[in-house]
Amino acid sequence: MRLAAALLLLTSLAVPSAYTSAAAKNVKVKVTLVSMELTENNHVGNEWYTAGYINDKEIKEGSSVVLDLKATESIKLKGYAEEQDKIPDKGEATSSIKVSDVTKPVTKAVKVTVTENRGRYSGNTATWKFTFKVQKQ
Repeated sequence: MRLAAALLLLTSLAVPSAYTSAAAKNVKVKVTLVSMELTENNHVGNEWYTAGYINDKEIKEGSSVVLDLKATESIKLKGYAEEQDKIPDKGEATSSIKVSDVTKPVTKAVKVTVTENRGRYSGNTATWKFTFKVQKQ
C-alpha cells in the first residue's frame, strides 16, 4: 500500500509539469501610448510635463512597445502629469490589464488629476487622459 501511495505521489508531481509548460507559454503583446490629452484645466497651469509608462518604462506619445509576457501576468499602465512652476503640482494614476484578458484590441484610458496646491486657485484641478491601446501580436 505504501509503495502504491509513493508511486501515486511521484506521478502526480511529474504529470502537472507537462500541463503547466503549455500554460506558461509566452504571449507577445503590443502596447501603444496613443495620446496624452489635457481634458480639463481650471486655472492650474499652462506649462506641463507629462509621461506615460508601460510596466514602469517611460514611452513617448505615439510610440509602441512589444512585451513578451506569460498569460498569467499583467500589464501596468501609468500616466504622470506635472504642472511646471516654482512649486510644481503633480498627479499620477495607474491601471493594469491581465494578458489573459486581451482577446481583441483593448483601448484603456488612465485619468490623471492634478490639484493646484497654492495661491488663489488652490484646490482647483486639471485632468489629463492617457490613452493606451493593447493588442496581441
